[in-house]
Amino acid sequence: MTISVIIPTLNEHRVLAKTLTHTASQGVDEIIVVDGGSTDLTVPTAQAFCTTTPGTHLITTLRGRARQMNEGAKASRGDVLLFLHADTQLPEDIEGLIEATFADPTIVGGRFDVRFDSSSLWSQIISSFMNCRSRLTGIATGDQALFVRRQIFEQLGGFAEIPLMEDIHFSKRLKRAGRIASLRNTVITSFRRWETQGPLRTILLMWTLRFLYWIGVSPHRLNRAYRVVR
Repeated sequence: MTISVIIPTLNEHRVLAKTLTHTASQGVDEIIVVDGGSTDLTVPTAQAFCTTTPGTHLITTLRGRARQMNEGAKASRGDVLLFLHADTQLPEDIEGLIEATFADPTIVGGRFDVRFDSSSLWSQIISSFMNCRSRLTGIATGDQALFVRRQIFEQLGGFAEIPLMEDIHFSKRLKRAGRIASLRNTVITSFRRWETQGPLRTILLMWTLRFLYWIGVSPHRLNRAYRVVR
């Protein structure tokens, strides 16, 4: 079973080198960075890494996380597709964890618990809530390093190319295709967004957006509101 890790980027040069180095150390078969038009040093950083590290590739496409992840999937060759944020570190023995998960043929995909790179009480509360909510609902977010069998991903047509909530939209469709594994092994992701915007403010914003999405508000309208608030 081969694993392709797909990393969508947009102005992530401050964290990308660390993520690429850590991901490559896990022995995955392929890493594909998909840039959506960065104006910082993201592309040169990725290019330098790809030049020296076998099995790593950089492609560019139009901006949009869903579009970038779909393009990465098209360019990949793995039996399993794992979608990773540029500021997130995978758990150890990622290959063994995924192979053990997919030993059960009824499982079509999975995700990990999340832990933030912060020792603050807020970070612990937020990550605990995220993990519990995901386990109860079967819905994964991008922070949790969603992985899926290639065949299933292609059958579902990949991510809907919407500007927001593409991870939740995909998780809902994935649930209808089979079981989603909720692994307790943790990915470590940056707490920077929460620190910059304020934990309570960010919680209220995300809850509001998800509630509005749940009652049928278009992701395009939500994205306009998200950009204004952010």
